[in-house]
Amino acid sequence: MNTISAVAPLSPETTSAPTYPTARKVEQTDDYFGTTVNDPYRWMEDVDSAELKTWVDAENELTQSYLAEVPSRVKMQKRLMELINFERYTAPARRGTRYFYSHNSGLQNQNVIYWQEGLEGEPKVLLDPNTFSTDGTVAISGLSITDDGSLAAYSIADAGSDWVKWHVRDVASGKDLPDVVEWSKFSGAAWLKDGSGFFYQGYDAPEAEALKAANYFHKVFFHKLGTPQSEDKLIFDRPDDKELNVGANVTDDGRYLVLYQSKGTSPNNEIAVKDLQDSESPIVRLIPTADATYSPINNDGSLFWFLTTLDAPNGKVISIDLNHPEREHWKTVIPESKNKLSDISMIDNTFIASYLADAQSLIELHSLDGQLIERLKLPAIGTAYGFGGLREDTETFYQFTNFTTPGTIYRLNMKTRQSTLFRQPKLLFDPALYETKQIFYSSIDGTRVPMFVSHKKDLVLNGSAATLLYAYGGFNVPLLPEFSSAHVMWMEMGGIYAQPSLRGGGEYGEAWHEAGTRLKKQNVFDDFIAAAEWLIANKYTSAKKLGISGGSNGGLLVAACELQRPDLFGAVVAQVGVMDMLRFDKFTIGWAWKEEYGAPSEKAEEFAAIYKYSPLHNIQSGTAYPATLITTGDHDDRVFPAHSFKYTAALQTAQGSANPILIRVETRAGHGAGMPLSKRIEATVDQYAFLVKELKIETPQD
Repeated sequence: MNTISAVAPLSPETTSAPTYPTARKVEQTDDYFGTTVNDPYRWMEDVDSAELKTWVDAENELTQSYLAEVPSRVKMQKRLMELINFERYTAPARRGTRYFYSHNSGLQNQNVIYWQEGLEGEPKVLLDPNTFSTDGTVAISGLSITDDGSLAAYSIADAGSDWVKWHVRDVASGKDLPDVVEWSKFSGAAWLKDGSGFFYQGYDAPEAEALKAANYFHKVFFHKLGTPQSEDKLIFDRPDDKELNVGANVTDDGRYLVLYQSKGTSPNNEIAVKDLQDSESPIVRLIPTADATYSPINNDGSLFWFLTTLDAPNGKVISIDLNHPEREHWKTVIPESKNKLSDISMIDNTFIASYLADAQSLIELHSLDGQLIERLKLPAIGTAYGFGGLREDTETFYQFTNFTTPGTIYRLNMKTRQSTLFRQPKLLFDPALYETKQIFYSSIDGTRVPMFVSHKKDLVLNGSAATLLYAYGGFNVPLLPEFSSAHVMWMEMGGIYAQPSLRGGGEYGEAWHEAGTRLKKQNVFDDFIAAAEWLIANKYTSAKKLGISGGSNGGLLVAACELQRPDLFGAVVAQVGVMDMLRFDKFTIGWAWKEEYGAPSEKAEEFAAIYKYSPLHNIQSGTAYPATLITTGDHDDRVFPAHSFKYTAALQTAQGSANPILIRVETRAGHGAGMPLSKRIEATVDQYAFLVKELKIETPQD
């Protein structure tokens, strides 16, 4: 087995700071509630300017010349490709007599969508996005199959953009119909029961700067097959509030259209319902107040089941009868428990409830009256997800994974309640050589926070191991045990991988999430800093050997923490981060994050809280900051790339030591979704080469 082990030292430590490309400064100030804020790199928000392109090219050249000095870079790329080169499947979904799933043979840039007749049928290619472009940067972002399995609506994203274009493919022939739908974003496709058309979400076509302009007034449309998009019918919108996001689903029985409305990224939502059997029926606002989350599970005629956080931060199941929709008639079916109810489905007239117990999966089966039938026995500590299907199905499939187990698919027979192995990847390493522990530490205010720590079983804890601390801490998103070939490579090199569950995330329900939002955002940074201090105090690592990494909201996290505690970290990798917290709401969908972060230009109290931690505005000239690698994509229309550009220029100018401040800008890439495997491998190897060099990990030379 070819592994990377500690045998030879890297080149001597660099003693002089890099010479950075010049970044012009401009006179630009803004007034926030009497506070004057400078923004000398405002010109970098013009991401199409020739001046910025020259700067980006020079920065990329500097970064690549730095990474070229890492002797083991080529070996790491070879080893990572070996570790990734295994067959990967998604759990199959039945529609009619056909099963649909995605598959990757190992090193394909994009997963291929297959279908087959029955579980034993011959697999046939439905969609191969690897043929959509020569460089693999055109990806499938959404897929919806008609109930009979005859038609597939699929959306395509170009270069990682959130904008998608919908097409319709005939499954049997493999040919596309003439139908095309453009300017769709944050959308699925919800078919009518008869397959005559589908509902989708989108915006009016932008007048200019599609990758930069703010997106407001989300709408639900209906596309009838065989007609041009210009004839699509507007089904639902909310002109009274431009910041509402809307969504649409059709119930399994085809009877009702369920319409969601949520404000920005708030998990709370309203619900409206339309009876599709009567074209003249009005849209009824079933739940007109977004005071909690309301997620439809299924229905039995007019009786609907919802997963909700109403008076239950960890979630519960309620029933609502459309004939008696008043709240006094709502009934609790599955009460709230001490664990977070993260997802629930109905298969074979049975609720399959997916709970999180200390950031690990716990699966329960409940009868329709809410009674516990049994808890599903999982293979080990880890994450189980899937459990999809229709109410009448007698089987469902789920995938199980953890830090050393790639996604393994199981078939659950709902009659016998027995799980059987369906598809298992062939591993190119020995999981028995590694161990994962979950520890609990105290944050600065005494809050108990869990953290997974994975490494080789024979690791000696003497404070000398290079450690990668990765976290997110926001938007109600839980970080769960999940397999990563890159993390395996890291542990092969003798490294430790640590993953804490910070406040702001979704590991412990809505109360945990809210404890890391708006005026309480500093709690997230405190939790992360406390995790680093625990690892050092317990002899896992030392400050000089500790690297930290995070993406998007996690990029904000690690940037804020390196500014608050530059003494605590040896290296920082900040990926596609939100760095200018005073202007995040000015671009694309950034305004929606005000529900999470606050509104810096609208509320003085929230401005004051944000200004204290905003990475771009808390850089202190002359401070010795850790070595930092910032990454972004030139087509990122989720977190506008100017965030990373401005932060890089400011940090390079202020750096008070020889530790390098570098940026890596990926071309024809967005926020990360849909990035071809080849680009993901290159980006990952560059990040790990940076960590190897700065944390002084001994590796074989090429």
